[in-house]
Amino acid sequence: MKPLKLLAAILAIAAVIKELRLPKEERAWHGALGGLVPYDFRMPTVEKLKRTFWNPEGAIVVNRAFGVGWTINLGAIVAKVRARSTAD
Repeated sequence: MKPLKLLAAILAIAAVIKELRLPKEERAWHGALGGLVPYDFRMPTVEKLKRTFWNPEGAIVVNRAFGVGWTINLGAIVAKVRARSTAD
């Protein structure tokens, strides 16, 4: 297994264990490991997926819609490229 995939698997397992250690009524299935690495195991909605992957006004690096870690907001990249091309 590649090191990055292994790290992702370990973080996912750690996040699940963190949630399972809580009483059932307190489990949110989203949060951060060590206050740093975000995780979210709630089923994503279409709106959440859109906000994650295509939000021109958002940050480029954002929390994943589902899973552990971060992902790229393509809408923000396109918006920045367009802004640069119109500024030139």
